[in-house]
Amino acid sequence: MTITIRKAAVGGLAALSVAALLSACASAPETGSSSGAAKSDFIPCMVSDSGGFDDKSFNQLGYEGIQKAAKELGVKAITVESSAETDYAPNLKSLVDQGCNLIVTVGFNLSAATVESAKANPDIDYAIIDDAADNDFDGKVDAPNIKPILSNTAQAAFLAGYAAADYSKTGVVGTFGGMNIPPVSIFMDGFKQGVDYHNTELGTSVKTLGWDGKDGVFTGGFAAGTDAQNAAQGLIDQNVDVLLPVGGPIYQSAAAAIKSAGRDIALIGVDADVYETDPSVADLLLTSIRKAIDVGVYDTVVASGKGNFDPSPFIGTLDNNGVGLAPFHDFESKVKSDLQSRIDKLKASIIDGSVKVTSYLDQ
Repeated sequence: MTITIRKAAVGGLAALSVAALLSACASAPETGSSSGAAKSDFIPCMVSDSGGFDDKSFNQLGYEGIQKAAKELGVKAITVESSAETDYAPNLKSLVDQGCNLIVTVGFNLSAATVESAKANPDIDYAIIDDAADNDFDGKVDAPNIKPILSNTAQAAFLAGYAAADYSKTGVVGTFGGMNIPPVSIFMDGFKQGVDYHNTELGTSVKTLGWDGKDGVFTGGFAAGTDAQNAAQGLIDQNVDVLLPVGGPIYQSAAAAIKSAGRDIALIGVDADVYETDPSVADLLLTSIRKAIDVGVYDTVVASGKGNFDPSPFIGTLDNNGVGLAPFHDFESKVKSDLQSRIDKLKASIIDGSVKVTSYLDQ
């Protein structure tokens, strides 16, 4: 078993670099906003992280974004999956050798390989999801042909934490992650802040297990399996009745642990609206924390295909609909009748700045 409790050592460094990029951020992507004709020989490409394109999460959303854009442009996308870290560099070289004009890499873990490939191929457009591409932490993207696609999911996770605290009957909610990296811990940060806000505003005393703002429970990877199920079970054994697993397919193992527990435990999905992407767990889902990776990828691919590639970072927020909270779906009748209206007011307060949500993106 590889369950670990570790400090978020990477987050502070990443915060420094990303904060310096914010002033150059691109605005929210608008579907079909890129003008001009597509180049007929344009080849858009993508490399997955180890979760694969069928993870029903961030890899899948990236895949859907590039496929939609390729269809609109009338071209064919080339996509390759990575099963391990050692696949990243060879997969990128393979795409370069196949004449790709744009290469999108999915995930923080591909950062070093992406930067190396981009520097070696300055005539190719690159985009990376969930990373600032600033590995020397000087506040600048390491190559001028890389576009970071980032999501301030702490804002949406704040809403999910508030909802979890409001729903909880045991007064204990929990979260765990795949790896202790900023794109994972940002969910956990926002979630805990939302629980704490509920406690302060409504006088509740709901506990958050699995993440205290500095340390947390991580499985060491993004694969569903024994480690993820054991992590979920460890939290369930501590009387958790709302569970947020962060890291692609690991939610499937959390769902298995919930079903085995034989009591009322709600699941919270991440990245996509998991109620829609995976009906097998729909009856367990309180809600999902969404980030519009597919929209950011789609816009980037279309722009590159029409010769309008813009390397300015895109950061999704509640304000630009780059992140959001999915509906309660089957749990609508199980939550308090006024919860949605309170969530809506809280969202507005986060957008106007009267309620502060902190993350590595804005420290």
